[in-house]
Amino acid sequence: MKLFQINLLLAGGWCALFGTFDLGTFLGGFLLAFAALSLSSPMYGRTAYFKRALLAARLGAYFLYELTVSSFEVAWEVITPRHNSRPAIVAVPLDIEEPIQITVLANLISLTPGTLSLDVSPDGKTLYVHDMFVDDPDEARRTIKTGFERLVREAMQ
Repeated sequence: MKLFQINLLLAGGWCALFGTFDLGTFLGGFLLAFAALSLSSPMYGRTAYFKRALLAARLGAYFLYELTVSSFEVAWEVITPRHNSRPAIVAVPLDIEEPIQITVLANLISLTPGTLSLDVSPDGKTLYVHDMFVDDPDEARRTIKTGFERLVREAMQ
């Protein structure tokens, strides 16, 4: 049985122990089980589960940060009479090559207010992104590459 499955099973057991199967109890049990499994990790030998889970959590935290910041930026643009938007379509050259990684990257960009993934080139080397606030296209590319693309690559290696 894989560690992720064991972690899910222990989280389910935690919910059963408390007699409630809500999201908060499950997440608490999942984190507690993760901590217990990481403490007992010498028994399992070398595994990438713990590193990969922490990298995925870092990607999720970064997404929530970007979601919050961009939501306020777009909301401010909508409620103020002066418009500061400078929309542009930016071609972002991709270092990632796996289709699932490109899909996750494109979806994270599209879920962030003010940005929208438009298309991927046929060779899969370029992602076209519409951004509401572009002062410098090179800066917009750099932000995507050093932010979402880097974290997606690290979390999904």
